[in-house]
Amino acid sequence: MKTAALLPALAAAPLLALALPSPAPANPAAPNGEQLFKQRCQACHQVAAGRPAATGPNLAGVVGRKAASTTFNYSPALKGSKLVWTSSNLDRYLTAPTRMVPGTSMVINVANPAQRAAIIQYLSHAR
Repeated sequence: MKTAALLPALAAAPLLALALPSPAPANPAAPNGEQLFKQRCQACHQVAAGRPAATGPNLAGVVGRKAASTTFNYSPALKGSKLVWTSSNLDRYLTAPTRMVPGTSMVINVANPAQRAAIIQYLSHAR
């Protein structure tokens, strides 16, 4: 008799589970900086220390470094910029390189703020 009384409640259990909210992932929209770097930057830049520059300078250790301070043929504009690549300056530069440093050779921008942040975070660990 007790088993028969439980059947309606057991039948409703799956419906209750569907109605309850499931826990959200920690940060489902957080972009992957390494993946973005490979997609957006790797065609021109290296991030492995000691590797020769490609079309663009090697970016290993770029965060905290003075702009145009490695062995690469930088534009006169970047050489004269006196910038230090802080996270904030990298963010501004990646938003609009030619607006921040008119005459720079870099013309590729990263319009999405979350993607810029992820790339900069990735670069901050590239040594």
